[in-house]
Amino acid sequence: MTPIRVAALYRFTAFEDPAALRAGLAAACAAAQVKGTLLIAPEGINGTIAGSEAGVEMVLAHIRALPGCAELEVKYSCAEAVPFERMKVRLKKEIVTLGEPGVDAARHAGAYVEPGDWNALIADPATLVIDTRNGFEVALGSFPGAVNPETRSFRDFPGWFRAHREELLAGKSRVAMFCTGGIRCEKATAFLKSEGVADVRHLKGGILAYLETVRAAASRWEGECFVFDERVSLDHDSF
Repeated sequence: MTPIRVAALYRFTAFEDPAALRAGLAAACAAAQVKGTLLIAPEGINGTIAGSEAGVEMVLAHIRALPGCAELEVKYSCAEAVPFERMKVRLKKEIVTLGEPGVDAARHAGAYVEPGDWNALIADPATLVIDTRNGFEVALGSFPGAVNPETRSFRDFPGWFRAHREELLAGKSRVAMFCTGGIRCEKATAFLKSEGVADVRHLKGGILAYLETVRAAASRWEGECFVFDERVSLDHDSF
């Protein structure tokens, strides 16, 4: 049996009229016979789709043709069956909800860190490492030494950081953040920069890219990574 291709994707970019993109995107997904969820908002696009390799690539080609999406961030994995029941294309105020209107991740995000460079960065004692996911996700797995904000949702992250800023940054010269696929930590870097933190970095492609790229023998990841579909969690063997 040919395995199902699963693509987790996002791109921060300015869409002047997200509603005008919805019908074409939904039609492309229907024609390609993929299932999943795509969110579109003034700040960009985010979601996960699954189907045949050809079908997924058809949809990705459509998305890459949208304004500012040529460099769409995509992370692939496989499943034995399609892990979604239907296809949803939704309009949202934000593609990942932080609740801070002044944060512009398309223009002011921190620096990417390639998965192959991540181990050295987080091993440096001058680096503050923050897991930007919620407490449930962190409980399944994380990088050793990463700070767990113990938040219930991403919207809680700004308040948590402001409340603990002084103790978090004490003795640290840089901040490195990570999340599942890269979207939350990318937006979180833009938030920290808006709060005046100068050296902020994030794991490019998130944990999914790290698990796919870094050999298990060299990995510093401990546990499993929660994903937002019927597979529940992934590890190195999932790629």
